[in-house]
Amino acid sequence: MLQVTPLKAFSDNYIWMIHAPRDPRRVVVVDPGEAGPVELALRQRGVELGAILITHHHADHVGGVERLVAGRPVPVFGPARESIPGNPKMLSQGDIVELESLGLRFEVLDIPGHTAGHIAYVGHGALFCGDTLFSAGCGRLFEGTAEQMTDSLAKLARLDPAILVYCGHEYTLSNLRFAAAVEPNNRAVAEHRSVCEERRAQDKPTVPSTIALEHSVNPFLRCTAETVKQAAEAHTGRKLDSTVEIFAAVRGWKDNFKAAS
Repeated sequence: MLQVTPLKAFSDNYIWMIHAPRDPRRVVVVDPGEAGPVELALRQRGVELGAILITHHHADHVGGVERLVAGRPVPVFGPARESIPGNPKMLSQGDIVELESLGLRFEVLDIPGHTAGHIAYVGHGALFCGDTLFSAGCGRLFEGTAEQMTDSLAKLARLDPAILVYCGHEYTLSNLRFAAAVEPNNRAVAEHRSVCEERRAQDKPTVPSTIALEHSVNPFLRCTAETVKQAAEAHTGRKLDSTVEIFAAVRGWKDNFKAAS
C-alpha cells in the first residue's frame, strides 16, 4: 500500500504527497494548487520532488506547478485535453505513468464532467480523482454534461471496492448532510457522518475513502437505487426514466442545497 501524506492548501484543498516505494528520499505530488505547502513539506521531511501529477486545469489544482518546477528537472503529467503549466506529458485513457526509479506506476482514466478533459490516476490500490468523485459527493458540472459525469462515475464505481479514494477537497461533511436529505433512512450515511464529525473535530482528514464505502453513502453512485430515484422524483415533481436523468436531478438539487440548521 502506498504511503500518502495530505498537504492542506487554501481553505479545503488537499495536495497529495506520494512517498516513492523504491526511493524514500523522493516524493510525487498530486494537484499542487499552491507551491508553499509542498516546499514546506519537502524541507521538513528532507525529501526531493520526483514528479507532479495533475488531474485537471483549475487554478486550485495547478497554481503551484510553475514555481515547483523552476530549477528542478521534474516531469509533469496532465490531461491531454486541457492546458496545464509546466510543459506536461499529455495523458488520456489507457496511458500509463511509469516512474520506474520511484517504483510507481499509474493507469490513466478519462473522467470528464467537472471539466472537459479531467483524468484520474489509478495504481497501488489508490485512486487520485481530483474533483470528479468526492467522498459522498461529486464535482459540479462546470464544463461537462450530466451524461459524461454519469459515465465517469460509473467507470470509477467499477474499480476494485478496496481501492482508496484520494479526492481534491475536504467536502465530506457537507456532502453527507445532503446524502442524508436524499436518503434519510440510509444507516451507512448516518454512521459515516458520525465518524467524520469526530475526525473533523480533531482536525483530521475524512479522506481517503474507499470505492466500497462510496457505494454505500454517495448518492451520485447510487442513482440506480430505488430510494435515490424516488427522492429525485419527489424533488423534481416528475418521473425520471434514466440514470442520467436521476443524476442530473440529484446534481441540480445539490447545487442549491442548504442543510437545515
